[in-house]
Amino acid sequence: MNKIKTRKVGIVNSKALIVSVDIGKTTPTAYCRCPDGRDVKPFEFSNDAEGFKKFWDRVCCVKTANHLEEIIVGYESTGVYAEPLVHYLMTKPVRIVQVNPMHTKRMKDLEGNSPGKTDQKDPKVIADIVALGHALSVVIPKGVAADLRRLTQARERATQRRTVFYNQLQGLVFLLFPEFLQVMKDIKARSALYLLRHCPTPEDMVNRGAEALIGILRKVSRGKLGKERGEALYERAKTSVGLKEGRKGILLEIREILSQIEACERFIEEVEEEMGRGLKEIPYSDSLLSIKGIGEVTVAGLIGEVADFREFHTISEITKLAGLDLFEISSGQHKGNRHISKRGRPLLRKLLYFAAINTVRKGGIMHASYQRYLERGMVKKKALIAIAKKLLRILFALVRDHSQYVESYSEQEGLKLAA
Repeated sequence: MNKIKTRKVGIVNSKALIVSVDIGKTTPTAYCRCPDGRDVKPFEFSNDAEGFKKFWDRVCCVKTANHLEEIIVGYESTGVYAEPLVHYLMTKPVRIVQVNPMHTKRMKDLEGNSPGKTDQKDPKVIADIVALGHALSVVIPKGVAADLRRLTQARERATQRRTVFYNQLQGLVFLLFPEFLQVMKDIKARSALYLLRHCPTPEDMVNRGAEALIGILRKVSRGKLGKERGEALYERAKTSVGLKEGRKGILLEIREILSQIEACERFIEEVEEEMGRGLKEIPYSDSLLSIKGIGEVTVAGLIGEVADFREFHTISEITKLAGLDLFEISSGQHKGNRHISKRGRPLLRKLLYFAAINTVRKGGIMHASYQRYLERGMVKKKALIAIAKKLLRILFALVRDHSQYVESYSEQEGLKLAA
């Protein structure tokens, strides 16, 4: 089984050819360096089959000419544009490593004693970092885990689009009927969206009458809203200060935004169903789902971001991948505060944070721990991050030990011993 965990690469041996690539959307730039310092002038190649073949042939020629035994290809972590090349190289006899963009930013000043940035300079800087042993191995999910990563990212983008649409809708409604937002506090609520779809203007609501509005609210909200809210909405509609001019454009855009929100909702539903199906193919998913407060969407997202929990040997490796490892800046008598590095996968960190929020609610498995952190004087956000780290440790242990989560395990064991 291929090792897919992120770990620091050791010092490069004396028989390895370092190949660094400055990733570009159309034409990446590659650079080759031999162990004795001899190098090949940076060259460009295209992001297609012909360009990849040109790159690989050039690299193989340099390796053969210098009688080297190993090829290490390093690149800067720059989003999606590196992925086709990385997947192409996975079929070749090479070690693939990645370099943190923050490292290249700091290292480039040493190259020629200049802060300049060019396509010819960047691959040399990447090669310097790889040679020093400061690169990381690449996390490439495969099979179902790869599908779960793409689905999680698709869902995240859809939720972001939906948030943008809600913000736009709120701005348009303020122009048309500002009092609506004072009565209907949450524009995302089903009742608010229904009213905006069927009677968006104050005049529409007045024409329907107070009784009709009360009936609509009762029916759509399933009894949660009724007479008080309906009458308040009717009274505000009669005296609304909303714009009377330019309404056609506003109404047209509101209808379009509402349809876009519906499309996002349908897409998110479809993605979540697909995530649930994929999760059934993960052998250890039941262990993760045994934690009360963590659902299928969260577990699927965590597996997609981590790639495979079983390939991590220590909790520190997976904590670093999440960017939850701690650091401090201290000097002399000054003792700095500790913070999380935030240098790992941001979506993994976000999933863990929201999972922590679910588990610290009253009756949640982490409620007592959370309260203890608050009693020690921790601010709420830091306490939630501490819970997120604790959850990650539990998830890692459940997969490692092939076990299910047992709430109040220590208390149950104490009762058994007492008996």
